[in-house]
Amino acid sequence: VQLQASGGGLVQPGGSLGLSCAASGSIFSINVMGWYRQAPGKQRGLVAIVTSSGSTNYKDSVTGRFTISRDNAKNTVYLQMNSLKPEDTAVYYCRLMMRTDDYWGQGTLVTVSS
Repeated sequence: VQLQASGGGLVQPGGSLGLSCAASGSIFSINVMGWYRQAPGKQRGLVAIVTSSGSTNYKDSVTGRFTISRDNAKNTVYLQMNSLKPEDTAVYYCRLMMRTDDYWGQGTLVTVSS
């Protein structure tokens, strides 16, 4: 299984950015896909996850600003980020969790700065 993330970049505070992550390979239909992030000097932590049935969970600080979604037919997860803040600056990683397997994408840098 491979995860290919894309969409990072530089954006001004208050701006928007979208990330996508496509999974390929042998993927069990029941799974959880998500986004995590790691800022410099900090541990990697949850941003948002979405189950194959569409249930979502968000980090408190992004609730109302970020939206996670997925296309099961394409095995792709998306993260729409609005009202971005400098503290959202981090490397964002996508993750695919199946029954006994756990996969990570390569990470994409999001920088929020004026």
